[in-house]
Amino acid sequence: MPVHEWKEWNEVRATSGISRADTGFTALHLVQPPDGGVPRVVSDLVAAQTAAGFHVVVACPPGSSLAPAAARAGADVLPWHATREPGRSLPGEVRAAGRLLATVRPDVLHAHSAKAGLAGRLAARGRVPTVFQPHAWSFEAVGGAMARAARGWERWAARWSDRVVCVSEAERATGLRAGVRAPFAVVPNGVDTAHFTPHPPPDAGEPPPLAGLGRDGLDLDAGPGAESAPVVVCVGRLCRQKGQDVLLRAWDTVTREVPGARLVLVGDGPDAAPLRAAAPPSVLFAGAVEDTARWYRAADLVVLSSRWEGMALSPLEAMACARPVVLTDVDGARESLPPGHAGECLVPSGDPAALAAAVVALLRDPSRRAALGREAHDHVLSTFDVRLTAGAVAGIYREVAGAPHPQRREPIPQ
Repeated sequence: MPVHEWKEWNEVRATSGISRADTGFTALHLVQPPDGGVPRVVSDLVAAQTAAGFHVVVACPPGSSLAPAAARAGADVLPWHATREPGRSLPGEVRAAGRLLATVRPDVLHAHSAKAGLAGRLAARGRVPTVFQPHAWSFEAVGGAMARAARGWERWAARWSDRVVCVSEAERATGLRAGVRAPFAVVPNGVDTAHFTPHPPPDAGEPPPLAGLGRDGLDLDAGPGAESAPVVVCVGRLCRQKGQDVLLRAWDTVTREVPGARLVLVGDGPDAAPLRAAAPPSVLFAGAVEDTARWYRAADLVVLSSRWEGMALSPLEAMACARPVVLTDVDGARESLPPGHAGECLVPSGDPAALAAAVVALLRDPSRRAALGREAHDHVLSTFDVRLTAGAVAGIYREVAGAPHPQRREPIPQ
């Protein structure tokens, strides 16, 4: 890793003001991908763990948004050069993960998402208590022979998983239907409810709204009357999984029924160029942003049109900001909504007509949006606070680290 990156990360950690009361328990988080919702989930979890006195080490690709966030939270950050997709680089990634395990000697390895789960479990092979968290199953993202191979790998690797942590009951059920037989635990995603709030915290340092820049000081001004026009926000990586292409197909209907409505796509990704080419002028591409909270607060409605998920983080963050959401009915969506919201806020995946109808209905009813937002905020506070998530994960760590752990040295599958 370049020396200047080590220096930057160490300086961030040294000046973060975190005082670590080390419990003597070390957790190693092995993480890939470097962007999107997974790093946000991990960084919030790491912050809660270091605050509780854990020694936390995060290994992720250099340049990841997770690295500085984890360092600020008091974790040690180590480079792990890994690509998103499996390929010829895999043997080297497995060896690198093995070197990390030998260096850190963690009490628990926590591997996040498909690639880290693949390399981490091949490196540990049961010799270190291992928690695997898929954050949506890899076999849902592919088809044909690749999907069959991914299902086969997940079934095989279950023997090296002391716990498979799913973020929803639906995600666990998807794994079971695929033949994954493992000790499962369901721990919903959590959000930092001190940061994602209906109004900026007093010490947030957010600038006041600026004249000519639209609501909350963000660049939403699209002409006369734009300040009062409804704003729909979608936060997520610009990729097939998140289904922004479906949302754009629905958007034509929305703007016919609600003239002046604007859509903001927050995020970046491999589908950015084709989405920009297909988008009308009423769609703003905000790109990747460091803090999504201001965009949620600027929204009248938050939409996520995913094709698959485990339990998406973005809707939880939006609801913590007291914003109503419209979601596609994928794993975790129904479980994330407050009781009684599914009828208005949940639509079939891949159905632009149903998505447009739900969005239009709520954009036309400000009082209903406000009521849904209040109920959503209370629901997140009681159910999806990251401290609840961190407590549940800590309990899993204690169980797997304290259990008898035989040396399971099966050969690496060919």
